[in-house]
Amino acid sequence: MFETPSKSKVNQDAQRDREGQVCRVALIGFGTVGRAVVKILCESVDSGLLLTHICNRNVESKKQPWVPASVVWTDDVQSILNSDAEIVVELIGGLNPAHQIVRSALEAGKSVVTANKQLIARHGPDLLQMAASHGCQLEFGASVAGGVPVLPALRTGLCGDQLHGIAGILNGTCNYILSRIEHARIPFSEALEEAQARGYAEADASEDLDGGDARAKLSILALAGLKSHVAPESIRARTIRAIDAIDFDYAAELGCTIRQISRADLKNGTLLAEVGPCLVPNDSPFGRVQRNLNLVLTSGQYGGDIAFLGAGAGGDPTAVAVVSDLMFVAQSLSSRRRRDAATYVTTPNVSSDFETPWYLRFFVRDQPGIVARLAEILAAHRLNIDSLLQKPGFDKAALPFVITLEPCNDSQLHPALEKMSSLDFAIRPCLCLPILR
Repeated sequence: MFETPSKSKVNQDAQRDREGQVCRVALIGFGTVGRAVVKILCESVDSGLLLTHICNRNVESKKQPWVPASVVWTDDVQSILNSDAEIVVELIGGLNPAHQIVRSALEAGKSVVTANKQLIARHGPDLLQMAASHGCQLEFGASVAGGVPVLPALRTGLCGDQLHGIAGILNGTCNYILSRIEHARIPFSEALEEAQARGYAEADASEDLDGGDARAKLSILALAGLKSHVAPESIRARTIRAIDAIDFDYAAELGCTIRQISRADLKNGTLLAEVGPCLVPNDSPFGRVQRNLNLVLTSGQYGGDIAFLGAGAGGDPTAVAVVSDLMFVAQSLSSRRRRDAATYVTTPNVSSDFETPWYLRFFVRDQPGIVARLAEILAAHRLNIDSLLQKPGFDKAALPFVITLEPCNDSQLHPALEKMSSLDFAIRPCLCLPILR
């Protein structure tokens, strides 16, 4: 329940504003996150931030009595750009009109704070350069992992290290679905319906399930941590839709579980990057992450491995990240410090050719010679079998079994998978998952 700020708090803000001790903030987008940001700003006495404007469509229906009367409500973005606000908060999401709004704000010399992952993933380096050239700042700590302060840590706390690897569970929807299949042994479709009913997944969850959301976030992490500009579309994304309850049974025999993992490794000017389901050890940090939590692991030359874990979505956690960015910008403006994050960015070659062990799951019509035929194809492509797993009690017309392979490159395995796809006893495409150790 939101409370009306006290008169003393409003008067204190007005006095500080007259004395030039506060930074004036205009917010665009009064949705779930925007509402939570306004709540924090209204209740924080010593934040050094003064909310002056709220902009939203159908603004009359959005007005709230707990917002101070001094705040201007408007549906006109241009009035925000023409105002005396020093920082603009963009929380409308998407690329249009958000991209033009952010560009216009930076061109007007206003710093910008945003939680817009699609915008930063696609236009981050250009916008950072624009901010630097106009003497202002662009902060986007809430665009990845919500309330987990991984981006500020990458851009400040870990900037003294030379990071070479980032991996994470970046999509809470996928992690919830996979966790439910694992613990309840329910079909994928049932786990998805449950996630939608709980509000973790949209009616059309394709962006989550097929990796689009996670690869946009990985692109931002690569920019902030590895100083690498990579378009999200150049990162291979594999769907989780083919994961079956039986895969968790076989994974358990290998001491593993299954999670959607986003990973990027910078090696000799090439960025190895991919998003998709992987087998991870049960006792690893990834294996222990349940439900809709997010986890990011960084690997540095000097600092070693560091983990960040927490709620990756939701109005309040994301709002905390937004306000933290606002306070950082306000402090920078007051001390006249500037940071040009675009200066050190490179554009590497991008590849998904990781070398790992592999999990191959088949559904076949049982008949003599199946394993021999598969082994023949694998041997022809110089791929070594590590183990063969087959649980009893399944219908011979749809028999699942697993072959695991010793480490090999993705490019070496792909031709063998294409050959296997034409075999007459296969009733489903082979599910191929990396095994991360």
